[in-house]
Parts: sequence; structure tokens; C-alpha cells
Amino acid sequence: MNFELSEEQLMIQKMARRFAEEKIAPIAEKSWEEEEFPYDLFAQMGELGLVGIPYPEEYNGGGMDVLTFALVLEELARIDNSVANSIMANSSCASLINNFGTTEHKEKYLAPILAGEKIGAIGLTEPNAGSDAAAIQTTAVLNGDEWIINGSKIFITNSGTDITWPVVIAAVTGTGEKKEISNFIVSSGTPGFNISKKFKKIGWRASDTRELSFDDCRIPAENLLGKRGEGLKQTLSTINTGRILIASMAVGLAQGVLDACLDYVKGRFAFGKPIGKFQTIQHKLADMATKTEIARVMVHKAAVLRDSGKPFSKEASMAKLFATEMAMEAAHQGIQIHGGYGIMTEYAVSRYFGDAKVLEIVEGTSEIQRTVIARQLGL
Repeated sequence: MNFELSEEQLMIQKMARRFAEEKIAPIAEKSWEEEEFPYDLFAQMGELGLVGIPYPEEYNGGGMDVLTFALVLEELARIDNSVANSIMANSSCASLINNFGTTEHKEKYLAPILAGEKIGAIGLTEPNAGSDAAAIQTTAVLNGDEWIINGSKIFITNSGTDITWPVVIAAVTGTGEKKEISNFIVSSGTPGFNISKKFKKIGWRASDTRELSFDDCRIPAENLLGKRGEGLKQTLSTINTGRILIASMAVGLAQGVLDACLDYVKGRFAFGKPIGKFQTIQHKLADMATKTEIARVMVHKAAVLRDSGKPFSKEASMAKLFATEMAMEAAHQGIQIHGGYGIMTEYAVSRYFGDAKVLEIVEGTSEIQRTVIARQLGL
């Protein structure tokens, strides 16, 4: 085992940390209050190469590994989960196009979303199909040289920004003995593709989340992504990597809570001394630091397994489960330590609380992660 990062990884980690502290932190509260998507920040991160870390250089990627990408997301999430999530969701779309798209798809769609010029979205979840992804009802019917799409998607990140392009959606393409599901690339602005107003959320408030509907939406036949009938398989193959990345964001959030608390307890006095001198507070922070480090090691292990081409499904689910529940606990204790100040939105710990709750839901709830792990245990 080697727990040391390479010089290149350390350099990128430092760059991401500096960017988060200098560019994201000053506007984090404003973005949260006004629920503004950070267009300028996304473009700047694209220019720095932070958006496309694990993708081919020929399409504006960094040509690096998932572990390095996890390091970047941790640093961004330490300051603001909304910004980190925008990149993570963009990566989910990029992963599908990179793994299953044609050269033409990659040149047309992948290159701009890795450069930060456009942002991608992935539409799988529906009003009646969340954890049970196979239950989707959106349909795509081939008519000559076009696919006609009808249905709806919900809770779709990055789907309604001014730079969204494209959205990869899953739709039913056959209803024989076994439901056939395929993935399609849909460009924003296509007739019949409708986008709702932005949802208001308790967390990730600056991240764009909307409902999509398709009313006889016609797209070219060549917008089928990969092979017909393999859409669910394609999407599920990317979810395990997504779980590692969500877990890295949870680690970043917990680290952000710990940092904020350490600063606070040194300057907040009670009964004549800093509250950091009280054993109760010390133990809370010692537990928080320990669990954050455990989660970080779990994320790194899962990422290294993935980058090495070894099975990593169980480790990804374990990391996602532990890290997100740990982050929720850290956010809870962070507010408790801050007392009355902790429920004021000008304090970062109050914003972390809502963000932490979202982490437990996306990319498979904690309940789903436990089911995945149990199956890996042979149950």
C-alpha cells in the first residue's frame, strides 16, 4: 500500500484548494442566498483543466485518473458543494459520451463540456423511477431517420443553465419480454424538449436542478448513444464511479465543517476560556477528524481500485455510504458547536447542513448502498 500522492496530484490538489479559497469562498454565501449558478467559476475551472481531469486530452480532458478528480472535488466541496456538484454531474454526462459515443459525438459534445464552455446533464430519474431505474417510462420510438421521445425526467442537475448542452437521457425503446432501455443525446433547444423552472432546495442551492419533459421531441437517429438496448447497462456502469465522487464531496464537506469549527472554538469564549478548552468540544472534534480521515481513505481505496481496473463496486458503495452519513453527522455537530450562530446562514456550517442531506440521497440512497453491499456479501 502507498498512501502518498504523486507530485502531480499534490500540485493539482493545491491548485484546486487555492481556487476554492480565493474564487469560490468570497461568493459562496451570495450564491447560496440567490441560488445563482456560477457561470464565471465554471468557465475558469474549465480553463484551469479542473473540469475534465479523468478524460482524454484530445477532447480537452486532463488524461489523469479518478483519484486525482476525487482530490479536486474534495477541495471544491470543502468550500461549496454546489460548485463541486456541477462539475460532478457534468462528468456523469461526459463519462457516458466518452465511453459509448462515436468520434463525432466526442468532438461535438464532449470537447466543449470538458473545456467549461458548455455543461452536460444526465436524465435518468423520473417521478416514478428513482432508485428503481429500470422502471422508467419515457419512450423513444424510431421513425425513419428520427427518434421521437415522449415522457419526463425530474431532479436533473445542470439541465437548465444558459450553457447546458447536451442532456443524455434514458428512454424505453422496446417492451418485449424484457424492457429495452437506450440512451440518447438531446440538445438544448430541440423542439418538444421543455425545461421547468428551477427547483428550490435545502442544499446545493447554487446548483441548477429542474424537471424535463418531452412532447414528440424529435432527434436524429445518430443521437442514439452506443448500442440500442444497452442504456441501463451503460448508466449503471458509470454510477459506481459517481459514488466515489459523491463520497469525495462528502469528505470535503466534513473537512470544511471541521476547519470552521476549529477556527470558531479558538475564538469563542465561555466561562472565561475558549470553548475549545472544554473536553466535550474536544471530543466532538476528535471524532469528526477521525471519521473524516477514515472516509478519505475509503474514497482513495475505491478510486485506486477503479483506476487499476479491478472490481470496486462494493468499495464504492461503502465509501459513499460511510462518507455521506459521516458528513451529515459532522454538519449536525458543527451547528451544535456553533450554537446560535450555527443556524445563521452567514456561517458556512448552516449551509453545509442542507448540502450534507442531499449527499445521502443522490447516486443511490443510503438504503440502496446497504442493499448493494449486502449483495456483495452474498446475501
